[in-house]
Amino acid sequence: MSDEPGTPADDFPHGAGHPARGALRAAGYTHLAQLTTVTAAEVLALHGVGPKAIGVLREALAAEGLAFVGE
Repeated sequence: MSDEPGTPADDFPHGAGHPARGALRAAGYTHLAQLTTVTAAEVLALHGVGPKAIGVLREALAAEGLAFVGE
């Protein structure tokens, strides 16, 4: 989590859900752009990340002109 009060611990969309966002943080990801280094399947394998979260993350990446590896 962030050291400063009021600063978000990550920049993932809230639509991804709290369990998925927590799983991503636990795996060391705190910025959406970091997900461009892994495949959707790798993220989906994290406990707490499901198909809905992958869809939300995929849309958020696309909105920034980014994508999971191989997409």
